[in-house]
Amino acid sequence: MIVHISPDAPLLIRAAAGTALALHIGGASLGMASGAVALFAPKGERLHRVAGNVFFVSMLTMSGIAAIVAPLFPDRISAVMGLLTFYLTATAWAVVRRPPGRVGGFEAGACLAALGMAAAFLALAVIGGRMPGGILDDEPSQLGYVFAIVAAIAAASDFRMIRRGGLTGAPRIARHLWRMCLALFIAWGSFAGQPRAQPDALRGSPYLFLPALAVLALMVFWLVRVRFTGRRSPAASALTAHEALT
Repeated sequence: MIVHISPDAPLLIRAAAGTALALHIGGASLGMASGAVALFAPKGERLHRVAGNVFFVSMLTMSGIAAIVAPLFPDRISAVMGLLTFYLTATAWAVVRRPPGRVGGFEAGACLAALGMAAAFLALAVIGGRMPGGILDDEPSQLGYVFAIVAAIAAASDFRMIRRGGLTGAPRIARHLWRMCLALFIAWGSFAGQPRAQPDALRGSPYLFLPALAVLALMVFWLVRVRFTGRRSPAASALTAHEALT
């Protein structure tokens, strides 16, 4: 996110823009770094818990600012992606805050929000498809279709959880895993896709997408291990340790 403010703009506007930019970049940087630490740190121990807490706050800060500011550019796809990242982080965090086998109003609201985001992504993809080259606000409109599917899957997951009256065991751990990992994937992917936010030595390098792909690979690995092998995962230890402290 690059904010361009006229030097003649009022001091308050320039200060607000600078603060938003600093919080967005700082939140993204801390989120990507802390997410990586949480993935590789010994699960359930202090380092993992601290990294997870930093990731939660950082990602909410980064994505919340993106969702508010991006429409002003305009960058409508990035705005809805900010909302999706906020939603994924918040619902993943709710897994460790809500007792097993329980649901409430938050989960119902989250399901409706995911449906709204799916509809918004789909609408933007259709609008962008009518633009020259399929580009909407300097973004490929095809991203709208991809993330409309992601949001719809998330909404379906929310609905199934609500119908079951909450989650326990492996499904609960899997929900935490895939939502946190997908939020981290979006953060790394957004960084790799924004050359103006990258160091000169790495600008435009395809290697910048490797961290995002690594996050996806780790997500798939742990989901398979948790859901199909029946083995106790580091994620399970992390949830148990967190609940013991809350």
